[in-house]
Amino acid sequence: MPNSNYKNWETFISRTKIYLIIIALLIIALCVLNYKLILPGIIIYALIILYTLWSNKKRKAELSEQLKDLTLNVNTTAKTTLINSPFPLVIIETNGNVIWKSEKFVTEFENMEINTNEYLTEIVKGIKLTIENSDDNSRDKVRGSIETNLKIEGKDYKIVGSYVKSHKTHSKEQEYTTILYFIDETHLKELERKEKDLDLCIGIIMVDNYEEITQRISAEEKPQLIAKIEKYIYDWGAKYNSLIVKSDRDMFCCIMEKKALREAEADKFDILDEVKKIDIPDITQPTLSIGFSDDGKTNAEKSASAKTVIDIALGRGGDQVIVKMDGRYQFFGGRTQEVEKRTKVKARMISHALTELIREADNVLLMGHSNGDMDSIGSALGLYRLSKTLGKETKIVNETTGIGIDNFIIEAKKSGEYIESFITKQEALDSVTPNTLLIVVDTHKKNYVEVPELLEKVNKIVVVDHHRRSTDYIENAILTFHEVYASSASELVTEILEYSQLDIELTQLEVEALYAGIMLDTKSFTFKTGVRTFEAAAYLRKCGLDIIKVKKWFQSDLKTYQVIADIVSKSEIINETIAISTYENNDENANIIAAKAADELLTIEGINASFVLGKTGEKIYISGRSIGGINVQLILEKLGGGGHITLAGAQLENMSLEDAKQELKNRINEYFFEIEN
Repeated sequence: MPNSNYKNWETFISRTKIYLIIIALLIIALCVLNYKLILPGIIIYALIILYTLWSNKKRKAELSEQLKDLTLNVNTTAKTTLINSPFPLVIIETNGNVIWKSEKFVTEFENMEINTNEYLTEIVKGIKLTIENSDDNSRDKVRGSIETNLKIEGKDYKIVGSYVKSHKTHSKEQEYTTILYFIDETHLKELERKEKDLDLCIGIIMVDNYEEITQRISAEEKPQLIAKIEKYIYDWGAKYNSLIVKSDRDMFCCIMEKKALREAEADKFDILDEVKKIDIPDITQPTLSIGFSDDGKTNAEKSASAKTVIDIALGRGGDQVIVKMDGRYQFFGGRTQEVEKRTKVKARMISHALTELIREADNVLLMGHSNGDMDSIGSALGLYRLSKTLGKETKIVNETTGIGIDNFIIEAKKSGEYIESFITKQEALDSVTPNTLLIVVDTHKKNYVEVPELLEKVNKIVVVDHHRRSTDYIENAILTFHEVYASSASELVTEILEYSQLDIELTQLEVEALYAGIMLDTKSFTFKTGVRTFEAAAYLRKCGLDIIKVKKWFQSDLKTYQVIADIVSKSEIINETIAISTYENNDENANIIAAKAADELLTIEGINASFVLGKTGEKIYISGRSIGGINVQLILEKLGGGGHITLAGAQLENMSLEDAKQELKNRINEYFFEIEN
């Protein structure tokens, strides 16, 4: 404002000079015409100058007075605003010296059990650190603004203000003076929390074994049983004021507020155990799979996300709840053994669909998981024969070697057909075309495949797997044959071949590889075997299987057997029934040796679960085995692994064996704590 007035004054003075020059010129012109007007003209001009000087002086005085009054008014208003601020206000230096506190600040915090000076010191230290860590341009500023949020004794405050450079200390350290306003946003935050609590989550509830149960009871008992199950579900929904609508004979849609969902989480979703109380003589207990999600802006998006979540729950064996909230997954239940419930119809459908996809492809790539085993190699070879029968160029992506598959690779190379069938990572990437079909076997996890880059480069992907589904599954697969109830990927591939309408002639090596895959994952038909497992084995026997030859592939040399015996001998027993041991050598075959040692530990009386840790390079492998009482999959999933209830694994990096062992113990303790609570 003063600058503006000064400019106006300068403009006025310059205009007056012009007017005086014009008047002088007019008087001179009159005097030239009439000499008698010279004296009167001088007198009149002198009077005009005197009047102009007096008028200018008066105007300047008036402007000065106005500027003075304006400055006083502004200062007074500013001081009054600070003193009577409706917000708690404090002026403090970044060295902790409090210059002034408003009355509102004193009354706001006097009843709180905190030392305000110490608290303010911590705040300004943070402000100073922020200023010092800012870029050079910001640091050189004379002033700046600040904003932060703090929770003080249960209240939410938004702190806003500004800082200016004040002085330097004796150590030449720059200090700042800050003005801080404390805006109480507790009520606003509470309203936001209430609004979030009222957000709707969409859930899907499924009866896992509906078909099996209803087929094995009489027509008279069926309505009563279904009514019992539905009553448990509806009563559970009413407990949390949620809406449940039956959408299919074995499926229910549930709409629940987020706050209520948290309450259900706190109760550990007791509906899982309640449904199991239904007594059905000589029939498997009914179980539920439940998936909830709040992922999405609209209810339609949340519903789509809930369908994905329930697929994960079913892919993990059912009898569990998975909640996807705020982008994170939480798992409840899932401790019971999977029940075989696959039908031949699905295998036929998958076989037909896969055949058509292979027909339409330019070439086919087959890929298993990293550090492949006989199940991944065997299932890949089975599908290799299907693709070759259709006349397609087919390659298996594999760079794995080790005691687990060395004998098999040696045997395969004796046959000229397979010499060029196995290709490296780079060869696989170079062979991709817009119409390449990629078939992933024995895994569904993005980061666990042999070549993760292929998933991004190939447009058509098929997944064939039997492991419990994890959250980082391959989402863009156009066909998925994921049966957690199967013993192995080789069993699933055998069914695809058996139910194919093509005349497929498996070679002796392919038959033996498929059987070896089943043997590996079932531990010679002792774990996770169902009727379909033996049917697949019978089909392979008809194809000319030499069981003795396959058995030789699994034989260990004397040195390896001695290593395994040493691992078993130094095992540690925790929780009375769990054995933990380590393989100390940094060995490229550590994962295979650890798996064999874990299997061996289960042969000891009183051991219900075993874990063996081994190291290859910077990676630590953990193999977990169980005879069914303890869910090793849930334990190792806490370490980023996965698998099945009785057979699972995990990989850790940048950690010593001892640290990994302690981490495993912590997760085992967590597992038992969750069961007990």
